[in-house]
Order: sequence, then C-alpha cells, then structure tokens
Amino acid sequence: MTDDLLATANRWLVDDPDQQTRAELEQQLAAVEAGDAAARTDLADRFAGRLSFGTAGLRGALGAGPNRMNRVVVTQAAAGLVSYLQKSTTAPRVVVGYDARRNSDVFAVDTAEIVQGAGAQALLLPAPLPTPVLAYAVRALGCDAGVMVTASHNPPQDNGYKVFLGDGSQIVPPADEQIAAAIDRAAEVGLSTLHRNASFTRLGDEVRAGYIDAVGAIVAPGPRDLRIVHTALHGVGGQVLDQVLDRAGFADRHAVAEQAAPDPDFPTVAFPNPEEPGAIDLAQALAVEVDADLVIANDPDADRCAVVVPDPLARGGWRMLHGDEVGVLLADALLRAGQPGTYATTIVSSSMLGRLVAAQRARGADVTHAETLTGFKWLTKVDSVRYAYEEALGYCVAPDLVLDKDGISAALLVCDLSARLRADGRGLADRLDDLAREHGVHATDQLSVRVDDLSLIAAAMERLRGAPPTRLGGLAVKRVDDLATGSVDTTGLPPTDGIRLVLAEGGRVVVRPSGTEPKLKAYLELVVPVESVADDDVDGAVQAARISAAGRLDAIKAGLSPALGV
Repeated sequence: MTDDLLATANRWLVDDPDQQTRAELEQQLAAVEAGDAAARTDLADRFAGRLSFGTAGLRGALGAGPNRMNRVVVTQAAAGLVSYLQKSTTAPRVVVGYDARRNSDVFAVDTAEIVQGAGAQALLLPAPLPTPVLAYAVRALGCDAGVMVTASHNPPQDNGYKVFLGDGSQIVPPADEQIAAAIDRAAEVGLSTLHRNASFTRLGDEVRAGYIDAVGAIVAPGPRDLRIVHTALHGVGGQVLDQVLDRAGFADRHAVAEQAAPDPDFPTVAFPNPEEPGAIDLAQALAVEVDADLVIANDPDADRCAVVVPDPLARGGWRMLHGDEVGVLLADALLRAGQPGTYATTIVSSSMLGRLVAAQRARGADVTHAETLTGFKWLTKVDSVRYAYEEALGYCVAPDLVLDKDGISAALLVCDLSARLRADGRGLADRLDDLAREHGVHATDQLSVRVDDLSLIAAAMERLRGAPPTRLGGLAVKRVDDLATGSVDTTGLPPTDGIRLVLAEGGRVVVRPSGTEPKLKAYLELVVPVESVADDDVDGAVQAARISAAGRLDAIKAGLSPALGV
C-alpha cells in the first residue's frame, strides 16, 4: 500500500459528511496498517477511480471511496449536474425522487440541498416512489431536469443516481460526457466549497395523485373480470399500481404479502429482478392458491413489468412471458386500436414488431417502425414515438405521460388486454398464437454470463471480433456486423460495443456487455414459419414451430458459449 493511497484515503475522511462511511473507512485503514491483505485489496479498489457517470447515471455498491456510492459522490454529482444545467438556464428547476433502498432518502436530500444552494430550485418528492412517477414529474412540474435515486433491480448492496432532462427522457451523449466533466470539476474543488440550502421545496401528494389519475385513464372502460396477482419484489411500486388498477376498475387483486412492503434487504429473492430464477416463485404460488388469471411483477423501482400466464405445459402450470412477447402484445393492442405514430424497439429485441407495423401500414395505417441501440435513452429519442419497448421488460405505452419505460402503465395495459380477451374466452397466450400463425414464430432467448472480473468481458468481445464463429447451431453465419465501427450494415446507429451475427434462415445473435450489471449478454432470435394445416390442427402447428425453434435456439446457445470463452 503506497503512502499516496493512504494519504488519499485520509483526505477522503476529512471531506466525508457521513459518520457511517467515515467509521467504515477508519476501520479499514486500521486493518491495512495491521497487515490485512484483504483490506488492502479492497481499499485499493475503493480508490482505483471514480464511479463512471454515463447515460445510466451512476450505479454501484454502497461504501466509502470515489469508486462507491456514498454522500460525497452524490454531492459531487448534484453539484456537477446543476453546473451543467446553469450553462443553458440561469435558474433551473430540478425535481428529485428516491426509492426505498439504503440511503436513497439521504442521497435525495443531499441532492436537493446542493441544487438549492447553487441558486437553482429543488423540488423533493414526499416519499419513496417509483421511477416512472419521477419521470412524469419532470414534465408535469415544468422542470429542467429530474434525479431519481435508485439502483433499479441491482443487488441490495447497490444504489444509483439516474438523471432525466427537461423532456422527461434519459440523457444521451454528449450530455452524459458534459455532466461527467462538470462532476469532475466539482470533485476537484472539494465539498467545503459547495453551498447547501435546506429551504428546497418538499412536495405534497399532488404529483403521485396526478400520475395515478393520468395513467388510470389511458384505458377505455371495458371488461374487468380478471383475478390479478401482483408482486412488488420488496420495491416501491405496490401501492401505486394498486391505486392505478383500482381507478381503472380492476377490483379482484391479490398482493404477495411477503414482498409487498419496501425492504432494502430484499429478503425473499437472490436478486430483485423478475427475470432471475426464483424471483416470482411466491407470486406463482399465490396465483395457484387464489386461481388467478394473471400475474404481474414489477422490479423494485417499478419501471419494468413482468407478466406470467397460465400454461398447463409449464412447470407449476405458469409461464413467464418473454419481454419480446409482452412487447408485441402491447404493440398489437395499440396498433389494432388505430394509434398512429412510430413504434420502436432495439436491435436486440424481436423483429416481429417490424412485421406488425408493416401489416398495419399495408392496411393504410399511419404508423412507422424504428430500431435503436439498446436502452430507453435511445428509444425515446425516436421522432413521433407512440410506443417503445425493449426485451428487458421495459415498455413505454403512454409517452405523452412518461417518456421512459414505465412498469405501472404497462401493467395496466396488460390487464386491460387480458380482461378483454378473457371476455371472449381467450387469453394472452391465444393472442400470441394468432400472431405466430400470421407472422411466424419469432423465438427469442438470451445467454447471460455474470462475472466478477470485468476484464473477462472485454477479453471475450476481443476474441469474438478476432475469430467469430462460421456456424452456430448448424446455421451458417452469413454476416458479422461490428456495432462499434459504424459499418454499412449499422448505418444510422451510433457506435456501441456490440457484435451482431446474422445467421441463415432468419437467425440473429447480438452480443454486448450489459450497461448496468457485470454481465456479458447474447440475444438470440429465430423466425420459424407456422406450416399451413387443416383448421382442426392449427394449435398443433404453432406448438410444433415453437418446439422446433426452441431446439434450434438451444443449439445456437451451445455453440456460442465456447465462442465467448467466459
């Protein structure tokens, strides 16, 4: 351990206003001085650099040091953000929201005090609320920016800091780089030079109530005979969704009691993400107990929505729909309702959305299709966007209210669609079969590798670029698109760290590092036509196509794993 690093850690102690992180760092310094090798390694990591501020803002483990989430880092981020805003607006308005994770409320107050102290106007939401409520508040209150303190579906030890600009959408380059530079300047001058002002505005319940009323009104009156199970996964979405569903007339609701109240420890799940194994087991058990028609699961900040439907062929009799399946169901509902505008998704999501839009255009509808890079920061920048989704359970169904993914409004639209189908003796799975018969089975899957050492991801991407496979799952690799180079096949997309493998017979694989987690992700798709058969065996034809697609996807995954080498 060098003297320079020890000196840097001790200087941090002088600036840190948090008694808990100061004590944590003092204890670690003492362990280092006593010769503790593990403490030495951890201290070096804490001061190896700063948490990087990007288009997803900040996200990382709680703890002392610039490479962790803490009050020093948050204070510097708030100072940098308000400095950035003041270059274009003399007295910007910033609304601040927070979830129920550890220190979220503290970080939110720090942000509000720094914003107010810099001569801007800070507005603080009154309680832990979903991220979509904050995104709604930015435009509803006429603000220049919004800050949401949340780590979304990350593990319990994490927290984060997400920034929205005045249109209610997430930041994209070059704003992220400019804010990051302003944060670095704030870090250089020291916390003692930053003014705080506790006279910021503490908002009442009007924003939450306005959001509930507005979202509850996005569906027309209709059938409401639907028994719903919901889990908030220990997050902040339970009460808000309950009130939205109540306003829309869905009375038969059952919450998973063990996961209904916010709890930063997330005691019943390994990871508070509906996609993770075991996360929705309690919800499925309750669905069986109450004989439910539908299960809805939100992630902890309720910007994502998972949907689980009855399926006699699935383990336990219930099946979680892929994000792509929910995405095309919602798009199909809006398209059939005659909603004009642009329907957007990402390059890693199902290509079926393009086919749905093309079919409606052929019937004379005023709709267009767009594809963007991964992330809602890109999707909501599409001109005239009416609907957007990404396969990671994110859906924007009411962009005039929330120009970002919103798990509450998406859940309402899913319930509305499910109830209307149920009134005709059908379900969401039946509508998916209809779409498969018309457009083919668009089967999607993921291969996701979590790592402890981020260098393994960079090495895997380098290997894949240098020696891409020529065949996967028995299908020839027809083309390799390096998304980082802006090649002719990626025209119109900003460069990003990703590789797209175009396979024979409608196959596709996109490999990219996750933007929010230490994961390498591969997104797979196959399109399998449904063979024309006699009317009395159409269901069997769809099932046969799905079985064929699943087997071929498994073969592609098996061939891809050694190619990634992680």
